[in-house]
Amino acid sequence: MLRYLSFILFATMCLSAVPAIAGTATLENLQAAYNGESNAHSRYLAFAKQASLEGYGEVASLFRAAARAEEIHASNHAAVLRRLGAVPQAKLEAPDVKPTRENLQAAIKGECYERDTMYPDFLKQARAEGNRDAVRSLNLAKTAEAEHAKLYSQALQNLDSLKGSGSKGFFVCPICGFTTSDINSVTCPSCFTPKERFERVA
Repeated sequence: MLRYLSFILFATMCLSAVPAIAGTATLENLQAAYNGESNAHSRYLAFAKQASLEGYGEVASLFRAAARAEEIHASNHAAVLRRLGAVPQAKLEAPDVKPTRENLQAAIKGECYERDTMYPDFLKQARAEGNRDAVRSLNLAKTAEAEHAKLYSQALQNLDSLKGSGSKGFFVCPICGFTTSDINSVTCPSCFTPKERFERVA
C-alpha cells in the first residue's frame, strides 16, 4: 500500500511538472516561427547561389549573412520550445529561386511581413501569456528582420551598380542574428553582445 501511495505521489509530481504553457497559442506561434526561420535559412542560401551565378557577389554575401541570422533565430526559438517540453518541428520546402532582382523583392516582402505582422502578433500573445523567454526570442528576431528588410531594400535599389561586385563581409551577432555591414559600434544594438563576438560572413 505504501509503495502504491508513493507511486501516486510521484506521478502527481511529474504531471505538475509539465509546463502550463503546453498547447497554448505561444507554443504554436513558436513552432510557426521556428518553421519559418528554418525555411528562410534554406531559401536565402539558395538565393545566394543564384546571386553568385549572376555576378552579384555582394548580394550573395548579404543572403548568406541573412541565412546565418535566420539559423540563429531558429536555434533561439527551438531552445524556448524545448524548455516548454515541445519538440521543434520544421517542414522544409524547396526554395522558389528566381532571378536575383525578384529574389530580393521576395525577401523584402517576407522580412516586412515578419517585422510588421507576424512577430508583433506573436509578441502580443506571448506577453499576454507571461512567457518571458518567448518574448525575448521573438523580439530579438523581429529586430533583426527589420534590419534585413533595410539591407535588402538597399541592395535592390543599387542592384545595377552591384553587378560584377565581389563578396563583401557582413557581420552577424551570434546571439540574436542582428546583421550589419558596419561593425564600428561597440556592442550589438539589439542584445548588447560585444562586437568582438560577431561572426563575419562573406
